[in-house]
Amino acid sequence: MNVLIVEDDADVALGCTQALALESIAASSVSSAEQARRAIAAAMPCVVVSDVRLPGSSGLQLLEELVALDAELPIVMITGHGDISMAVSAMRAGAYDFLQKPFAPEQLVDTVRRALDKRRLVLEVRALRHQLERRNALEAVLIGKACAMQKVRTLTATLASSQVTVLIQGETGTGKELVARCLHEASALRDGNFVAINCGGMSESLLDSELFGHEAGAFTGAGKRRVGKLEHANGGTLFLDEIETMPMPMQIKLLRVLQEKTLERLGSNTPVALNCRVVAATKEDLLALADQGRFRADLYYRLNVATLPLPPLRERREDIALLFEHFLLAAAARYERPVPVLSAARQQQLVSYGWPGNVRELRNVADRCALGIEAGAPPFGAADQDTPQSLAGAVDAFEKSLIADALRRYGSLAKGAEVLQVAKSTLHDKMKKHGLSG
Repeated sequence: MNVLIVEDDADVALGCTQALALESIAASSVSSAEQARRAIAAAMPCVVVSDVRLPGSSGLQLLEELVALDAELPIVMITGHGDISMAVSAMRAGAYDFLQKPFAPEQLVDTVRRALDKRRLVLEVRALRHQLERRNALEAVLIGKACAMQKVRTLTATLASSQVTVLIQGETGTGKELVARCLHEASALRDGNFVAINCGGMSESLLDSELFGHEAGAFTGAGKRRVGKLEHANGGTLFLDEIETMPMPMQIKLLRVLQEKTLERLGSNTPVALNCRVVAATKEDLLALADQGRFRADLYYRLNVATLPLPPLRERREDIALLFEHFLLAAAARYERPVPVLSAARQQQLVSYGWPGNVRELRNVADRCALGIEAGAPPFGAADQDTPQSLAGAVDAFEKSLIADALRRYGSLAKGAEVLQVAKSTLHDKMKKHGLSG
């Protein structure tokens, strides 16, 4: 927490900084509003103490600019004898307080301490509000009440605030790119580009050009310079999907780029500085592939700074009804169809099905339901038999789904028990059994 003194009288400025330093309050001083603007542009102070009368732009003009920049920044004005009317004007313009010359060092320290306390509280509230907004945004995108999904959202929010390299692990259809986009949108790099590339969708030579770009004449058909995906992601996020399919020579080049933070386009010897976040995704065990010689171990450890595992849908069955409802409403709106109503039997089929395609498959089923063409296809067709489940397992899964759905809809254990027609103690025991929270 630092203080900026804006005072053209060198003796007064020195006295202010020394008085604050003796109370372990960090302070620096400048002698004009112009110098103050440059200092504030470099690092926003927590409190500004400014004289009203300054050479060039006045302290009141500086006050007006600072209030426009941050209305909650405490600004203490220093006034000379006969400037009380100016002090009143300053308070009306947004000043936190004013000191009349000559003032005692204790008076300055006391005023600055109160201003610092106010600023600390403002910053804490802002941080909490930002965390809440980010959590709400994640809950709207990464849908689910299951403990596994709560952990995913918490970890995503934690990792988003840094530029650390993240390796997302999950089966096909679990939403790896969606999580990568959440990491980008909740980060300080959200104004930059989010660039996604599937490493398994192209040949080695094409992947080389796509990632690194090329100069005109670098190879046959290269008529002009092309900026690659890595360079296009500068200042943003590069998402490398199916990283396990990247050819070995490309793994070597990527590792060097990640270590050196520079790249060279094909046909060029000029390095290009790179500042982007890298998020990779895989459905394989990269360490096992490295042991088999099918993936570079050094690249694995470079990518695996932080791991974000995504649970398969079968491991969070209590979210199936919630997700299906979300996808069904979206599909009905998209296709301009009425929202279908599923019977209890069909809901049970949704919950007991194995979902090998995970959330992506669930969304496709919701689309088919909205269009009225789901009959005969999983999970409503004979293909259900591919994932047999015991009667006890099916009953447990269905019970868990019903309880989770009731809690989500009505928001309280008491109302949920009333709707489900069970005692509150019974519902509490069943919630504990299924790992559900109220």
